[in-house]
Amino acid sequence: MTYRRRGAQTLATRAEPAQAPLPERRPELDAIRMLVVIGLVFFHSALVFAADDDFYVKNAETTEAIMIIAGFGVVWAMPLLFLISGLGAWHSLQRRGAGGFAGERLLRLGVPLVFATLALNPLPQWLRLRSADADYHESYLGFLPRFYDVHLEPGEFPFLVQGEHFETGHLWFVVLLLAFSLMLVPFHRWLPREHVRRIGDRVAEATLHRRGLVFLPAPAFAAICAFARLEEDYAGWHRWSYLLFFVAGFVLATDDRFRTVMRRDAGTAAWLGALLFAAAGPGFALADEPFTEMTALATVSRALFGAAGWCLVVAIPGLLDRRRREQPRAAPNPTPTTRQRLYGCLAAAVLPLYVLHQPIVVAVAYFVVGWSAPIVVEYAVLVVIALILTLAAYELLVRRTRVTRFLFGMRP
Repeated sequence: MTYRRRGAQTLATRAEPAQAPLPERRPELDAIRMLVVIGLVFFHSALVFAADDDFYVKNAETTEAIMIIAGFGVVWAMPLLFLISGLGAWHSLQRRGAGGFAGERLLRLGVPLVFATLALNPLPQWLRLRSADADYHESYLGFLPRFYDVHLEPGEFPFLVQGEHFETGHLWFVVLLLAFSLMLVPFHRWLPREHVRRIGDRVAEATLHRRGLVFLPAPAFAAICAFARLEEDYAGWHRWSYLLFFVAGFVLATDDRFRTVMRRDAGTAAWLGALLFAAAGPGFALADEPFTEMTALATVSRALFGAAGWCLVVAIPGLLDRRRREQPRAAPNPTPTTRQRLYGCLAAAVLPLYVLHQPIVVAVAYFVVGWSAPIVVEYAVLVVIALILTLAAYELLVRRTRVTRFLFGMRP
């Protein structure tokens, strides 16, 4: 995931897509993606013990502290994944052209989405039924036909396939990312690109020379969160908020001046994001249904949450990029270094680990919640075992064969 200076290449045409060289990798973005995915093991394990969440498997003893602690991760983690995905989409479109980009997205996202939905997602739903009812004894094979009993719901776009037990589950991220990526294709193919480039040039120049313009998208996120409400099933944000983050990443990738602005304003964005999030906290704690009710308290709290999310998504990559720029640069080396190879491995592992982690967390939790132990002990054991099994499944069952690499969206 990288930025590249706009104007360094000719934009792709319909007849002959531009084949740009690979831009410089930004390792801090690979690290962020891996941090978020590994953090999801901690987050979803915590939901087993949360009083205010309907997770698949619930511990007999729960606490309200879980959601309070987890809230600060919710406000930036998944939005940042979408923003980084938008950055990558810009460079992929320039390199592959519209048709190549669409094919690559269908292959790298569509295949693991279909495979994991059919092969992995029935398990958490079956364990939900077994955990909730001690008298439920239906076998896993007996449950599968009920999971696959589906119908179409166009009004739930892009989650078109629905059913009583069917779900995309944690793969909602892949569904949205695939949908957003394919929505880019016609815009890239048919928009007047020179006009778009001129607009982008003026915006980048204005943002560079006028402090504070980078925060202008914050009211848009605040409005969506306030009036479209939040969706708990999609990590607390409304699904179309993620489209704005994705588009923002796409736009930020078009010109290196945006990257300069993010480095410059990262400190201010961090403080502002933290203050806005803190201001939103009392409303979420006091409102009966803070995600959905339209009282003044809940509405204002959601607006503050949305604005805080944008500020933090600007701050985190900006601060990391600033630190990276301050480090001494090594001489150019055509041979990949150990660190570069490591970041390449991290980037390849992100999607498979994301796909694998939740079914494993739920399966381990199904056995752990029956213990007579304090929440802290059960949580620690759950996290450690789930992490080990997730990493082992990736290393032993996914990474080593061409077939499994294909099914999990990895390159051969």
